[in-house]
Amino acid sequence: MRKLIKSALYPLYEWRLVRALDFTKTPHHVGVILDGNRRWAKANPSNSDPNGHKAGANKIIEFLGWCDDAEVRVVTLWLLSTDNFKRSSDEIEELLKIIGDTVDELAATGRWNIKAVGALDLLPPWLSEKLAGLKPIRNDGVEVNVAISYGGRREIVDAVKSYLGEEEKSGHSLDQAKEKMTADDISKFLYTAGQPDPELLIRTSGEQRLGGFLLWQSALSEFYFCEAYWPDFRRVDFLRALRAYSLRQRRFGS
Repeated sequence: MRKLIKSALYPLYEWRLVRALDFTKTPHHVGVILDGNRRWAKANPSNSDPNGHKAGANKIIEFLGWCDDAEVRVVTLWLLSTDNFKRSSDEIEELLKIIGDTVDELAATGRWNIKAVGALDLLPPWLSEKLAGLKPIRNDGVEVNVAISYGGRREIVDAVKSYLGEEEKSGHSLDQAKEKMTADDISKFLYTAGQPDPELLIRTSGEQRLGGFLLWQSALSEFYFCEAYWPDFRRVDFLRALRAYSLRQRRFGS
């Protein structure tokens, strides 16, 4: 009975949250660590998804629709970290297939520009080629970064290597490149180059750490940690995150 009452009240609660939100303070870029799929599967043993990855993938399109409604412009979704390759080969194979299918489903909607960010060279050729072939399809709507084989330290290392490579092509010595290097120079070679840094980072499952997600870009981000596992993440949880963000006085590191 209590569950039925809660279900009946949630639409009213969502409506009140939307009415209270100041959409002029909506973050332009939201990053999300989609955590808790495996724990969700253990908590729901009757489901047919032993690792919870498919259930997590099914939540993505719904979530991006919420971002459209809230006028978020860029979303970065962490789907697979470089550390995830330590898992069993069977689980990784299954996860990569689900990720490939998810990317196809996102692209097929025609609603968003999909961009893969990460160390694609670590992926099997069938997936790395699929991700490298993603092209912008529209000039409006949410830009969606799918962070696959992504690690924040690896991204910074790759950016520095790319910077030094460009300097070498320009005929500059290593000493010259080091002397003139600035933070803006490195930013130009990040996987998210050309996009605004995320103002809000959300992590589901109750874990209160970033785990290497967008290390460089998150220097001035606000963090929101949600107890729900990713497959259970609801629109009301997203609205609570936006409300918490809108109420914060951003100090930009000061």
